[in-house]
Amino acid sequence: QVQLVESGGGLVQAGGSLRLSCAASGGTFSYYHMGWFRQAPGKEREFVAAISRSGSNTYFGDSVKGRFTISRDNAKNTVYLQMNSLKPEDTAVYYCAAGVVWNYDKDSMYNYWGQGTQVTVSS
Repeated sequence: QVQLVESGGGLVQAGGSLRLSCAASGGTFSYYHMGWFRQAPGKEREFVAAISRSGSNTYFGDSVKGRFTISRDNAKNTVYLQMNSLKPEDTAVYYCAAGVVWNYDKDSMYNYWGQGTQVTVSS
């Protein structure tokens, strides 16, 4: 059983940056592909970014390409989401997820989820 704990959310002005972290425990971190998703009030959960086990492959949702980066440190059992040039429409609860099967943008393919961290971008 893998436990995931997100941190780093908060309130930021438009154009600013935040770095989210997701710390994993209870499993072999390097065995899992990792993803970030977000959900805004009244909207469906949206794929944000994903990174493969080794970190060699990364993918991003269209709305964040060129602004967000994802990375992982397998020695620290942590995945990061660096968010730059934030926009009010980035406001959402951000979740990290761990999965065995590499189908990176399908939330149903992830096995474990964190509790989420709120990101609010003011205009």
